Formats: sequence, C-alpha cells, structure tokens
Amino acid sequence: MIDFIFLYATAISVGLSLLLLLIAGYVFNAAIPEDERSYMDPLPPGLKLFWPLIRIFNYYITSNLPIEYLTKVEKRLQKTGVNYLLNAEEFIAVRILSSIAWLGIGFILMNAMEDGNPIWPLSGILLGFFFPEIWLRDTRKRREKDVIRALPVYLDFISMAVEAGLNFTGALTQAMEKAPRGALYNEFSIVMRDIRSGLSRADSLQRMGDRIDVKDVTTFVRAIIQAERLGSSMKKTLKVQSEQRRNERFQRAEKLAMEAPIKLVAPLIMFIFPVTFIVLGFPIVMKFLGEGLL
Repeated sequence: MIDFIFLYATAISVGLSLLLLLIAGYVFNAAIPEDERSYMDPLPPGLKLFWPLIRIFNYYITSNLPIEYLTKVEKRLQKTGVNYLLNAEEFIAVRILSSIAWLGIGFILMNAMEDGNPIWPLSGILLGFFFPEIWLRDTRKRREKDVIRALPVYLDFISMAVEAGLNFTGALTQAMEKAPRGALYNEFSIVMRDIRSGLSRADSLQRMGDRIDVKDVTTFVRAIIQAERLGSSMKKTLKVQSEQRRNERFQRAEKLAMEAPIKLVAPLIMFIFPVTFIVLGFPIVMKFLGEGLL
C-alpha cells in the first residue's frame, strides 16, 4: 500500500513538473518576437519539433554572446550553406539543447546499467555539444562536392549562352534555368540578387567566392573579374574555364579509379581472405579429423 502511494505521488509530481515546464515554456515563448523566415529554408520535421525551445535559448542566452564569436560562427555557417536554415545564435542554441538531451540519455543509461559512474552523463554532454559540429563539418564536405560536381555544367551553359550573344548576366540567368538545382544554384541566385540590388558584378562574384571558399570557384571568379577589368574576351575566358574545369573533373575521376585497388587491400586482407581460407580449409580439416590424422 505504501509503495502504491509513493508511486502515485511520484507520478503526480512528475506530471505537475512537466505541466509547469510547459506553462513556463509557453510564457517565455510568447514574449519572444515572431521569426522572420521569409527568405530562409523550411525547417525539417525534427528541428521544427524542438523549435520553441531553440527560440527560447536563442532569445534569452545565445543572443547575448560576444559579437566576435557570433560572427565567426556565422562565417562557418555561410561556408556550409546552413545559414539558409539557421543563424549563428540558433545554431549555438541547437548545440545547447543537444547537450541537454544527451545528458538525459546519459542518466538513463547510467540508471539502466546500474552504474553510478558519472562518465555517462559527462560523455553525453560532450557528445551532444559536438554532434552539431560534426554534422556541420559533414554538411560542408557534401556541399563542396556538390559545388565541384555542378560547376562544369554551369560553365558549359554560361559559355554557350555567351557565344550565342548574351552578356554574362543573361547567360547566368539562362544557365540557372537549365542547369541542375543545388548549392551552386543557390549561390548564383544570391549573385543575381546582389546585382539587381545595385552591387557590381565583380563584387557579387567575389562575395560568392568568399562564401563558398572552394579552389575551383575561386579560380573561376578571379578569371571573370580579371577579364572584366582588363577588357579581355569574356567568351574566350569562359571557354577556357569550362575546358579546365571539365579536365579537372576527369582527372579527379581517374585519380579515384586508381586509388580504388589500394583502398580494397585492407578489406580483402581483413574480411575476404580469412573467409575464403575457412571455406577452403574446413572440408580438409574435417576429412583429416574423420580419418584420425588430427
């Protein structure tokens, strides 16, 4: 009877605590101004579920961090394209929320294993805090590969449009209509928006090169800016850049093809060869055992 009362009281306490937390979250969230996400990407379902908590951390904690640190984080987000989804304050809020969530998971594991070692919650905090950073690094690598893969296609379209008589801006518009969507499409969209807002073409392209920070794009931007300043033929410059990027893509493919046999050596030695020896040797060993030779 006493255990039943204790369990009942514990359930009521937990329920009231959760209710108070929900009420407090609603009150804090109601005091926060509405987000302006007209020019941002839609939130994924997992992030949208915890977005009210992220807004609370953003408004009351991360927005008060030093501006130098926020600027540094914002530049990193720009290089990964995540700035279309989160700003610096929101990304830091995600890291804090992730740390709290993994802390809870650490306590659950500690209780489930009946181990009082605090290494579990501490590891949860570290994992939760650095997990968004790992995700950001992987996102940057995928974005760089996407940009490098799509750049020769865009250059081919731009070069053909310029040869047909269009200027660079018109050729870029035609390329954006025909070429595949992706990270490079988003960056060229920003370039077109900057040009329409009054920024020069050279400055718009330079800003794109700084945002992406990929060697192939930087080389292309410098060549276009130099051709524009020196009065060189834009048609010839684009053709040379298109051929160069295409040759570099073939060279990268050949390099990967040559590296494939070397990368297969370790899996062959560790997994395939032992299994092959077992399959070949098992009948021989069984025959020797049957004849009493072993």
